[in-house]
Amino acid sequence: MDKNVSLIVLLLTALAVPGAALTAQETDSRLGTTDYEALAFRNIGPAINGGRIADIDIHPENRSVWYVAVGSGGVWKTENAGTTWRPIFDDQPSYSIGSLAIDPSEPSTVWVGTGEDVGGRHVGYGDGVYKSTDGGQTWQNKGLGNTEHISTMVVHPENSDVVWVSAQGPLWTPGGERGLYKTADGGETWRKLLGDDEWTGVTDIVMDPRDPDVLYAATWQRHRTVAAYMGGGPGSGIHKSTDGGETWNGPGPSSRPASRPPIWGRSGSRSRHKILTLFTRPSSSTAVRAACTVPRTAARRGRRCPTPSPAPPDRTTTRSFLPRRTSSGESTW
Repeated sequence: MDKNVSLIVLLLTALAVPGAALTAQETDSRLGTTDYEALAFRNIGPAINGGRIADIDIHPENRSVWYVAVGSGGVWKTENAGTTWRPIFDDQPSYSIGSLAIDPSEPSTVWVGTGEDVGGRHVGYGDGVYKSTDGGQTWQNKGLGNTEHISTMVVHPENSDVVWVSAQGPLWTPGGERGLYKTADGGETWRKLLGDDEWTGVTDIVMDPRDPDVLYAATWQRHRTVAAYMGGGPGSGIHKSTDGGETWNGPGPSSRPASRPPIWGRSGSRSRHKILTLFTRPSSSTAVRAACTVPRTAARRGRRCPTPSPAPPDRTTTRSFLPRRTSSGESTW
């Protein structure tokens, strides 16, 4: 009986092997004639990309050296004007970056403000200010850990110990460290110069290139919840200082209307020093409340976006970005 079973197994094996060899030969033949150029790679994740460049600064003496802050991707450095890049902030706790600044009088010193300054639900938060004195090889946390979102950093052009940091502050909760901060000892201590303790932070700061004591700051009052977003309010406005931020000119928060539009930023002209550009989002009681997207199949069936309805009188909505320009310093816009 055992002999018969063994003979059957041997017979089946002999019959199967030639077929298997033939199948392998056919497979090799198919593989050899396949056109792999027809196969294209596609991105399968992650869903949140590292993009959104938050800030760029270039070495004042070597124009091939750039530092780039990425909203969700750390800090990158190139030493050949962008031909190749390497990450220099990956060993730090924060991946979201809002701003960076090279010390103009000591370019090997680089400051980084963590936490991208935007109001979307996707945004990551940071853990304060970092400083490198060796071109980004090593980093030291210099405080302001509760700012969470830093918009701008400005280093005094003649005194490396003086740095201004504009912080929007926490997005989802009130409080934290929000406003304009200044250090006079290289980041060992910080003083708050502008902003409140609840919802109003500073979203941008510009220095007059002729006089480092002349500063322009934009405050922004905002509040994000899971279901809504309020950007703009009585705390939003423009401020000017002529003594390095110790005192500020301009209307106070209590004198501005509650419908003050949000201020996103401002820029100054280096050649014509009284020209500044202010970026706001205009308010309108008849603005569209939300964008409407209709699927293509539904559009074919005649479906359209509803006609925009007026917003409630106690609310303001926004439509688009609006640049405003002054040629008188700040007297008129």
